[in-house]
Amino acid sequence: MTDATKCPNCQSEHAYQDRDLWVCPECAHEWSAAGDAAAAVPQEAGVRDAHGNLLSDGDSVIVMKDLKVKGSSSVVKGGTKVRNIRLQDATDGHNIACKIDGIGAMNLKSEFVKKA
Repeated sequence: MTDATKCPNCQSEHAYQDRDLWVCPECAHEWSAAGDAAAAVPQEAGVRDAHGNLLSDGDSVIVMKDLKVKGSSSVVKGGTKVRNIRLQDATDGHNIACKIDGIGAMNLKSEFVKKA
């Protein structure tokens, strides 16, 4: 069986075609064989925002939703623009270090920001 007909999720060989999609009966994963060509192109490694844009040191980002500040009663409002971010490797997912006016230095998760 070719790799195109194996389930990319669980590697099951029992996948079957249903019109334009392939379906795995074991894990219920569905995928398009035509979409595999686009998915096969690897994306650049790095930190990406909520929309998939690649971020780099010194970029400006906009917070997409209200975020509570842990250990404080403060809130970072959605729409707040954060300038001059620094990217960092973090095991807890907070991969952006920055300073926010009125709050101070803090770390953000890239999934809650978009590139300005």
